[in-house]
Amino acid sequence: MPSLTGAVVLITGANGGIGTHFVHEALARGAAKVYATARTPRTWDDERIVPLALDVTDSASIAAAAAAAPDVTVLINNAGASVPTPGILSHSDDEIRANVETNFLGPLFLARAFAPILSATPGSAIIDIHSALSWYAVAGIYSATKAALWSATNSLRVELAPAGVHVVGVHVGYVDTAMAANVTDPKLDPADLVTQALDATEAGEYEVLADDISVQLKSALSAPLEALYPQLARTTED
Repeated sequence: MPSLTGAVVLITGANGGIGTHFVHEALARGAAKVYATARTPRTWDDERIVPLALDVTDSASIAAAAAAAPDVTVLINNAGASVPTPGILSHSDDEIRANVETNFLGPLFLARAFAPILSATPGSAIIDIHSALSWYAVAGIYSATKAALWSATNSLRVELAPAGVHVVGVHVGYVDTAMAANVTDPKLDPADLVTQALDATEAGEYEVLADDISVQLKSALSAPLEALYPQLARTTED
């Protein structure tokens, strides 16, 4: 069973609102060391926190991080990117690639790079931050990349289970961070999200539905598509 007590944790996107809470909560739960990664790492006032440069869209940077942090027991794939407007056809090549590389390929390549390290340590874990929009395609390319990450997490969970690596997927709607500053819908406190994610990890659970919208959207997956996307029913009637 994974435990944060004595763990060595690597967190991507550690400078952000959710990432910062992961750093502090991991230490509060007894982590021995936290690698706080970002493209431009910030300074921290705790010697247990090790700033580490990491660009999740760059394979060389991922390899360098794995070499610099060979003692990691918990990998938290938190870094993410979004686009300013919804849609999957209306964005530039660069915007689409940035979302795919940050939200999907980055976590996958990090899991691949750290799998040998994690597999060598009993009680190790990977935590992937998905989105409720993994199950609801209204965010276009962002939804598509989060859906891909959800699928990859399922595959990682099955593939790494024999090695004793526990893989947790976290789904959430809007979180009260800078990324959702312009959102007027209800937003979850990032501290609440982090608490739920780490509670689930230490309890040996596989999935976190952190808010009501995540619960509702997952339950809607078994319904006809027209129920989830009523605009399809209108199109058919026309």
